Amino acid sequence: MITQTRTSEDLKNGAEVTLPAWNDPELKGGTMIKGALWLVQEIGEGNTFTKEQLRHAFPGIAQADRRLRDLRAFKWVILTSSEDASLLAEDQRFVKAGVPVWDPAARRAAAPQKAVTAKQTQAVLARDDYMCTVCGIGGAEPYIDDSNQSAVLSVTRRPTVLPDGREETLLVTECKRCRAGGGGQAARADEVVAEIKELDPADQRRLARWAERGRRGSTPLERVWNAYRRLPGDARQEVREAMDV
Repeated sequence: MITQTRTSEDLKNGAEVTLPAWNDPELKGGTMIKGALWLVQEIGEGNTFTKEQLRHAFPGIAQADRRLRDLRAFKWVILTSSEDASLLAEDQRFVKAGVPVWDPAARRAAAPQKAVTAKQTQAVLARDDYMCTVCGIGGAEPYIDDSNQSAVLSVTRRPTVLPDGREETLLVTECKRCRAGGGGQAARADEVVAEIKELDPADQRRLARWAERGRRGSTPLERVWNAYRRLPGDARQEVREAMDV
């Protein structure tokens, strides 16, 4: 049994593909593969589903929820209530399909690299001042254009062009939304240019440096603010009292 389905990647390429049905008894593959097909064929990008729906689709599979989480390593975007405040605890939102894991060749090509260790993660977060290197938001801060969502930071590998022209994959801090390639409403080039012209010369030069290296920098004020936010409550009060303003 097969079904015609178009994922976000297919839409981008203008293609229509034939996928195996998620509940085909002859389908080879584990729960992660079947769960990916279930999301595409039964839920659809942008829609929500519940843990009860998942349990009903995969009865007797105790680790079905965990297998869906494994899809995130293949660039699938699935949000929970901790990342999207508009969701209930039982809900999840299927935002975007990633690597077509039902295709063995695509799955092997995109197999996750060696996991980043906890020590590496802490070192990179500290180096990047606990801020997303793409949009600059601090961990747990709400997005300006969507206060229902707060930033969840993670350390990812990103290809980066070095000053000498070589490309190297580096560990960087990104929020979940930037990692997924979603930045809210699409911007227009003419509007961005107009806003740039409104900046003072110093900010224009700073923006040019960010654009050249493909990542956002941070100011001393932002670094101090993020350090302040990580203090416990009594320490924050002590800092506020020490500020002579």
